[in-house]
Amino acid sequence: MTRRRTEAATRLPVSPAAEPAAPSLVLFADGASRGNPGPSGAGAVLFTGTGEVVEEVGSFLGVTTNNVAEYQALLLGLAAARARGARSITVRMDSELVVKQVNGSYRVKNLALQRLHARVLALRREFDYFRIEHVPRAANAAADRLANLAIDEGES
Repeated sequence: MTRRRTEAATRLPVSPAAEPAAPSLVLFADGASRGNPGPSGAGAVLFTGTGEVVEEVGSFLGVTTNNVAEYQALLLGLAAARARGARSITVRMDSELVVKQVNGSYRVKNLALQRLHARVLALRREFDYFRIEHVPRAANAAADRLANLAIDEGES
């Protein structure tokens, strides 16, 4: 079950000067797992470069690990961005593992993560500009809320 919601009233403080001039979005993505493995969800929030929320998506993933949920959240958000025609994206996640694996700083040893990592790299190539960076958990609260809501809805 995938939820989609578009909302233009919420704003995120983002410096327009820090973003590229091409049509761009900022993606906050987060995965959650209640247990490891356990019931899991993915959440993603897309913002314009000026900080307006343009879309929120969440998906119940069934029983999986927290790292798989993080990758699924990233894939969910990237797919939503491409569906909106974004050519430029800045991704912000609180999963240091995913960020460092996508940036090539960490090797991907787990077979399930290798497959997800390959899908992320394939989607990454569809953007003219792609950046992924680690943020503190508190900065990723909107995506975390969607991931946990997806678990709640999936378990009911």
